Amino acid sequence: MAVDPRYTDSAATFADQWIPIRPGTDTAMLIAMAYVIITENLQDQAFIDKYTVGFEKYRDYVLGKEDGIAKTPQWAEEITTVPAGVIAGLAREYANMKPAALIAGWGPARAAMGEQYSRAANVLTAITGNIGVHGGYASGFMRATSRPVRRRTDRPAEGRPPPRKDSLYKLQDSLHDTSSGRIHSAKIFDAILRGRAGGYPSDIKMAYVVTGNYINQNPNTLRGVKAFKSLEFVAVHEQFMTPTAKFGDIVLPVNTFMERSDIAYPWLGSPYCIYLNKAIDSLYETRSDLEICRELSKRLGIPQAFGSESEDELLRAIAARSEDIPDYEAFKRDGVRKFKPAEPIVGFKKQIEDPENNPFPSLSGKIEIYCEHIAEMDNPRIPPIPKYLSNWENYDDPLAAKYPLQLLTTHYKTRAHSTWHNVPWMREIEPHSVWMNTVDAEVRGIKDGDLVDVYNDRGRIRIPAKVTERIMPGVVNVSQGAWYDPDEEGVDRGGCANVLTNDEQSPGGAIPSNTALVQVELAPGDRKGDYR
Repeated sequence: MAVDPRYTDSAATFADQWIPIRPGTDTAMLIAMAYVIITENLQDQAFIDKYTVGFEKYRDYVLGKEDGIAKTPQWAEEITTVPAGVIAGLAREYANMKPAALIAGWGPARAAMGEQYSRAANVLTAITGNIGVHGGYASGFMRATSRPVRRRTDRPAEGRPPPRKDSLYKLQDSLHDTSSGRIHSAKIFDAILRGRAGGYPSDIKMAYVVTGNYINQNPNTLRGVKAFKSLEFVAVHEQFMTPTAKFGDIVLPVNTFMERSDIAYPWLGSPYCIYLNKAIDSLYETRSDLEICRELSKRLGIPQAFGSESEDELLRAIAARSEDIPDYEAFKRDGVRKFKPAEPIVGFKKQIEDPENNPFPSLSGKIEIYCEHIAEMDNPRIPPIPKYLSNWENYDDPLAAKYPLQLLTTHYKTRAHSTWHNVPWMREIEPHSVWMNTVDAEVRGIKDGDLVDVYNDRGRIRIPAKVTERIMPGVVNVSQGAWYDPDEEGVDRGGCANVLTNDEQSPGGAIPSNTALVQVELAPGDRKGDYR
């Protein structure tokens, strides 16, 4: 089963059923599934009693005892557009199939109330007993792992004491109290523009950008442009003239991975690591990030700041700290080190098999369906149990009268975020476009391939339309990563999705890149017009 506003290639390849759902409403569907499971007594009560706390309070909310609203599939249908029968059927199938994996992807979590979705998914895995067992899934990092996570600590992960009671308060402070010195990544532009007057810890005068493309990849690009223009000085390490590099007073040219050696791990869980062999010496005047920092540290009178070890000495030291690389010379010779665990790795298996000696990393040592410590925060937008809470720029926001389409900003097959968008072949393979349903296109007089404007109060982009049945009505998709490229009128011809996104954060700290309302209309002039 694939629950997604879009019929993705993954859904087409692997799913037996596609269930389109309104963006921002997945939490309601998950809670309605819990209603079916609880009212039909399909929950794993033995697992709940042994490994969780707070189920009773969650049950009261689901059944409507807390607020008088039973969270039935019919209740969820009005919110999600998913038929009540489909929700009930999926709930029964998930609860009765032992084991079952509910893989809660990151897309719905990148939303204005995204943390409630993640929590609701995890509660569903807990009440069905699908945590710590082969074939189950605890929902969280969004992928299975084929090897243990290596922790370089003085004591093993199991048996550690739970986090300190004030740790969540510190997290809350870091999200909402800028006096802590930490700034949420969504609020960087706001911090530059408002500084101390806006409650931030300092007035920012300079940006030093390394391995980042903030103008393009942070929300609310036009606000980012205003912020970077306000700075007195900007330095950027880059290989290409990215949208961010264009704002650099100085752009320091960085070499590529082919001009230096390195050790690389793929995403967590992949059963190997690789040694990247330097193929050629650095061309022209390029240097590695480390070499640049070392040269600058000398001029700043702190030559010791970045050490003096050779590249090989640094890599050898990294290998020595890793249990994955017992023989550095063999690893360097072979170029790859594969891991072959004796058995598949199952998350939280030890917590389930031996909970006395392996408590869950929570204050109670159990899975906290109801979190007492969150309750102490007394923040109605961060409730102690997962709840469906509507949000800004949702389908039911009054702003939808002006901007009736919900925007998704998904990842793209031919890009890694904004990397490779400047490769023409990649754009030819999969041209950048806005996906929109046939129904939405017809009422706007838009045909497949037409040049259209996607816009809201934050900005306007001009890209071709992809008219398709593979996205549900009322929703459009502009995949993130395309490079911001404004014309003389300020219209972005590059199709940067973040021109349209909000630089607010969710109550729990998520970046709401999939929470935005937009309108789409034919671009003025030639229907096929100029597209960069």
